Amino acid sequence: MTHRVGYIRVSSTEQNTARQLDGLSLDKIFTDKLSGKDTQRPQLQACLAYLRHGDTLVVHSPDRLARSLVDLLTIVKDLVGRGIGVEFLSGGLQPFRPGNGEDATNVLMLSILGAIAEFERSLIRARQREGVQIAKAAGKYRGRNRKLTVEQATEVRKLAAERAPDGTPLYSRVALAKRFGVSRSVLYRYLDEGQ
Repeated sequence: MTHRVGYIRVSSTEQNTARQLDGLSLDKIFTDKLSGKDTQRPQLQACLAYLRHGDTLVVHSPDRLARSLVDLLTIVKDLVGRGIGVEFLSGGLQPFRPGNGEDATNVLMLSILGAIAEFERSLIRARQREGVQIAKAAGKYRGRNRKLTVEQATEVRKLAAERAPDGTPLYSRVALAKRFGVSRSVLYRYLDEGQ
């Protein structure tokens, strides 16, 4: 039995994932809320391990799968080589399937879209560096968000799991972020890692 498997990626916990594969009939969906800078994303790795010969991976666009051209081409080539199809919903690409995975025009189009995604990421990073330099010069730069110690991370996960008799959480995520002195995005990252 073959499966249609979706992969969704957004860069932060605040971004909405709903629009990427909305309305599609899929057997399973894997979602990462992380940068696409490399392939070390828990749900991407789980997705790649889950896919079997005859399955199809469905992704909204090439930049959702990878922001590195090398990573993008490697993932698609490896999947097609394993007998797995890859479909991108946007970008005008034909589905990559075993037997047509080396279609020169399709690979060229994927390479162009992947190069654009990598270029966009480098522009974003350059703007971030410029913003940090301006903030430092103005004395407003606070540095990266503080991280939790191992003990704090364990405690925050324990508190987040506590429930009232009616099943509602005893502590909101906002309250936990304030209590531990971290941003909500940092807190969400620790809670998501613990799942």
